[in-house]
Amino acid sequence: MFRIESRSRKRRSQAQRATPPAGKGLALHRLWVGAAALFALTLASNAAGEPRHAIAMHGDPAYPPGFSHFRYVNPDAPKGGRLVQGALGTFDSLNPFIVRGSAFQQVRGYVTESLMARGHDEPFTLYGLIAESVETDAARSYVIFRIDPRARFSDGKPVTPEDVLFTWRLLRDKGRPNHRTYYAKVTKAEAIGERAVRFEFGAEGDRELPLILALMPVLAKHATDADRFEETTFTPLLGSGPYVVAEVRPGESVTLKRNPEYWGRTLAVNRGLNNFDELKFDYYRDGNTWFEAFKRKLYDVRFEADPGRWATQYDFPAARAGLVREGIVTGLPKPDFSLVFNTRRAIFSDVRVREALIELFDFEWANKNLYYSAYRRSASFFEGSELSARGRVADARERALLAKFPGSVRADVIEGRYVPPVSDASGRDRERLRRALALLEDAGWTLRQGALEDRAGKAFEFEILVATKDDERLALAYARMLKRAGIEAAVRNVDVTQYDRRRQTFDFDMLPYTWGQSLSPGNEQIFYFASQSADIEGTRNYMGAKSPAIDAMIEALLSASSREEFVSAVRALDRLLVSGMYVVPLYHLPAQWIARWPEIQRPREASLYGALPETWWRAPVR
Repeated sequence: MFRIESRSRKRRSQAQRATPPAGKGLALHRLWVGAAALFALTLASNAAGEPRHAIAMHGDPAYPPGFSHFRYVNPDAPKGGRLVQGALGTFDSLNPFIVRGSAFQQVRGYVTESLMARGHDEPFTLYGLIAESVETDAARSYVIFRIDPRARFSDGKPVTPEDVLFTWRLLRDKGRPNHRTYYAKVTKAEAIGERAVRFEFGAEGDRELPLILALMPVLAKHATDADRFEETTFTPLLGSGPYVVAEVRPGESVTLKRNPEYWGRTLAVNRGLNNFDELKFDYYRDGNTWFEAFKRKLYDVRFEADPGRWATQYDFPAARAGLVREGIVTGLPKPDFSLVFNTRRAIFSDVRVREALIELFDFEWANKNLYYSAYRRSASFFEGSELSARGRVADARERALLAKFPGSVRADVIEGRYVPPVSDASGRDRERLRRALALLEDAGWTLRQGALEDRAGKAFEFEILVATKDDERLALAYARMLKRAGIEAAVRNVDVTQYDRRRQTFDFDMLPYTWGQSLSPGNEQIFYFASQSADIEGTRNYMGAKSPAIDAMIEALLSASSREEFVSAVRALDRLLVSGMYVVPLYHLPAQWIARWPEIQRPREASLYGALPETWWRAPVR
């Protein structure tokens, strides 16, 4: 069966709830009336720098001290059984915190855990996990985490402030570029007594840093080889999480088993989570094999992103016996799937050239002929959320932020009128072609005898790098569209390992990529779009953006003290990214498509973030 679940569905009455309600998006319902006084007291404590159970990026946490569980879990979910998940690609390391290698990412969260845990029904709020409390001041110039005395690594040894400080130093010096960037902002770090650690920050005005530190994974100093940390390895990291690595078949599968002595199993943030005794992750080298394995019930759940497959290939014998197909509408910005220009390449350095190539992508034809008209066109890096500038006139705060950078945003983007080019869906839209050729002519490229050439007679040629058959199909269709303008685009399909290596080292002309965004974008935007990340391998600034205006908007969103200021800064950033024409904007799905076998069950209500496998369970055998 197939159903679309909307999170705007009418809620049950508050009296029926075991936990306080958290509504969709930013319009979160406040807790029951009796909690109002409690919030006033905790807010006053926060201003005074006293310990709290939670911290929100803006505003107050939705759940009070002593809450029993999150709304989007089944607190009475049965424990036991096994969940098998399938993944496309391979892996050559169990350390996801370094640049080198293609790591098994699920180590984080299942094996290692952070000081605090995210509440998935709020834009960005964290609740105590390893840290039973958090303390900061109104300016967020420091943060203190007090460690829960019960916290233990899987070998039974306690988590100490020294483990936290060791991890901070290790990731600051040897971790991924985002870790190095974030953690280098700490000006002083020290243990306070036997159970607390304090981090102090400079005067840069980054209000997100306490939350960034709260999400830092905590590694065991006594079991981590700092000297060899940057090397790929199949030796599991020792963590304090609910699972341990039980079996590794290099490049093929990883099996995690629940730690029966897991210290945090009774915490409110964990109630209703981690319900399987065993988690297995099987890897498949190509998309067809991956799907065929699901049809044979070799893994339990599949997140589908191919409209053609979703529409036509799920009517197989095993599916008729009860396969559950559903679409979950999330409250997050839609994933930004795009074809990325590497502006480090001279051929893409001119914005007029990039705009011309955007003109030549015929979305209407592709959606109709390749994707069963299932996609929606994207026109924003924060599509489908209040953070998006699409269809919105810039407000006074945005204009003030952008005034220092005249000409950096197109007039139609400022006025909320910009949409990507719309074709007649024929695949031969002459108006779009004329518009593209005019832009190319202005940039010094001329169509001569069917070939686009510069003034020196050099042909316009580049390569589109892909790693899957689905992306290859898209790239080949786009190459045919470009051919009408005399542009030669070669499509190169490589294995996942080579793709990842070339992407991380910016060794490509164009490639497909998806940026996932939250409702509280912050320091990761430096990692994605800032000038300082453009030349650092391993960052996600794949387009090579180097813009003082973009850098200033990122600084503004990090220093915003109110939600209103924050939203304006993010929208201004969105306008700059759209105006820069750094990508060919593609499309997004209307919902999160999931197919699962009926024995795998999930809570009735999804989180703001959509489906969370850690909340699922296996139905008991009757």
